[in-house]
Amino acid sequence: VQLQAFGGGLVQAGDSLRLSCDASIRTDSRYTVGWFRQAPGKEREFVAAINFSDGRTQYGDSVKGRFTISRDNDKSTVHLQMNSLKPEDTAVYYCAATSPSYSGDISVTGGYDYWGQGTQVTVSS
Repeated sequence: VQLQAFGGGLVQAGDSLRLSCDASIRTDSRYTVGWFRQAPGKEREFVAAINFSDGRTQYGDSVKGRFTISRDNDKSTVHLQMNSLKPEDTAVYYCAATSPSYSGDISVTGGYDYWGQGTQVTVSS
């Protein structure tokens, strides 16, 4: 499984940005694709995840109500729409995928077997 994240950039507080992750997985599979972020000197933090099988989503507390994860129905591309961005959202954002048989907690890094390279998001105040 290969994942490629893109769409990062430099924005101002209050702006919006959309990240995308191209995943080399079947659209009818049971993978979960998630987004994590890591700021300098901090641990990697769960942002959001979506299950390819049933479309269920889950969000980290710090982004609920501001970020939306979605998937193209005919592509294995997952989007992260980020609205009302704050300086504390500044981080490298990674997309990752679980194995199709994984049924554990999707908010922990240990649940993900496949990781893409990160894309930098910088929010200026």
